[in-house]
Amino acid sequence: MKGLTKWTDTIVAIATPPGLGALGIIRLSGATAIPLVNNLFPSKDLVAQSSHTLHVGFLKNGDIILDEVVVSLYKAPRSYTGEDIVEISCHGSPYILQQVVQACIAQGARLATQGEFTQRAFLNNKMDLAQAEAVADLIAADTEAMKQTAMRQLRGGFSNDLNHLREQLINFAALIELELDFSQEDVEFADRTALHQLITSLKIKIDELVQSFKLGNVIKNGVSVAIIGKPNAGKSTLLNALLNEERAIVSDIAGTTRDTIEETLNINGVLFRLIDTAGIREHTTDVIEQIGVGRSLAKMREANVVVYLFDVYETDAASYQLQITNLKTDNILYLPVGNKVDGLLINDLQQKYTDDSIIYLSAKDKTNIQQLKQALYNIAVGGNINTESTIVTNARHHAALLKIQESLQDIDAGMQEGLTSDLLVLDIRRCLHYLGEITGRIEVDRDILGTIFGKFCIGK
Repeated sequence: MKGLTKWTDTIVAIATPPGLGALGIIRLSGATAIPLVNNLFPSKDLVAQSSHTLHVGFLKNGDIILDEVVVSLYKAPRSYTGEDIVEISCHGSPYILQQVVQACIAQGARLATQGEFTQRAFLNNKMDLAQAEAVADLIAADTEAMKQTAMRQLRGGFSNDLNHLREQLINFAALIELELDFSQEDVEFADRTALHQLITSLKIKIDELVQSFKLGNVIKNGVSVAIIGKPNAGKSTLLNALLNEERAIVSDIAGTTRDTIEETLNINGVLFRLIDTAGIREHTTDVIEQIGVGRSLAKMREANVVVYLFDVYETDAASYQLQITNLKTDNILYLPVGNKVDGLLINDLQQKYTDDSIIYLSAKDKTNIQQLKQALYNIAVGGNINTESTIVTNARHHAALLKIQESLQDIDAGMQEGLTSDLLVLDIRRCLHYLGEITGRIEVDRDILGTIFGKFCIGK
């Protein structure tokens, strides 16, 4: 790979989160990892031990006992990085952990940079680039859907799909390039009809992957939901009901909520970021409230979904319809919710507003809250998440897939126009390049890797 070399030095880092804990793990990787730790571990000769074994003893820096530890050995190439790896399990004192790291550095190790262990795994062909990025996603996973999606990608599901497409294209590219070697014979080794069928099937598969990014983005980043409405519509009460806790201050005084309040809610494995906004009214002399209204409007435009909450007692049909028209004009994805239905019949309200999409509830009594949660899930996700299928969650992958999509269209158009083999193979090579960009099966610049692995935590 362009500009990239495999490291020969040994790196060390704390692999557990900062702070107090029962245990802390220090990880080393490199050709000298085992003899280096062996110098600090007089209890046993680690160099003579087998791979994948555990050893208990005192870790000493000279005559000073650092801690009683468990040392785990993983010898190359049967390790995460493909190099010799040693993991030292200490007591979780930050002081002890730092003392052990400093002792390892004194023995010749270098402090690891962010993501360097996984970067070495990639460079040593233990995983491809898409799988390496899945490691970061798995560490950051805070919902079941995100965990399962990252696990599938880490196991190579996405990579296998792309590699299969890549191999089929390479076979045709080889046949077309062979035609160039016999250009004077005017022969065709590549069946153009079969190539057209292949491109058609590839386009369908790539289109599916591109479309999956909408769901993937929801799984990875969550859904922002702005709760908007006039003052005293019950927005803060609704937020509290959805969260099932008293998060926002509730009162009968208009303008109580002066700023936006954000909380998260997990619905069926998807994270929803709920934003309680200040009540929107056109005329107010309160300067602070004016600022709050301005922020509410900004949040409304930035949100993925808007919950338009209105008081069924105070809002007439004409006012409701005007607000819905404004939301549609601004191309805002919205859910209309009629609040304070206490004592009113749903049939009467349906005749009043003549909109079957309205969800009627009482935020105060927490009635129909589950119906609203399901509606939020349906509008954001659209159905059950099949984590066994490939779902694209990475924006870099999505950008490359769009370029692949464009390249396939160029290949298809070139065949229809009767493009010569030398020009057709250029389009195929471009498509192969973008496929390789995702998995790293091309020349990858060190700066690109630095950007990707710079998002990792230090010990990974």
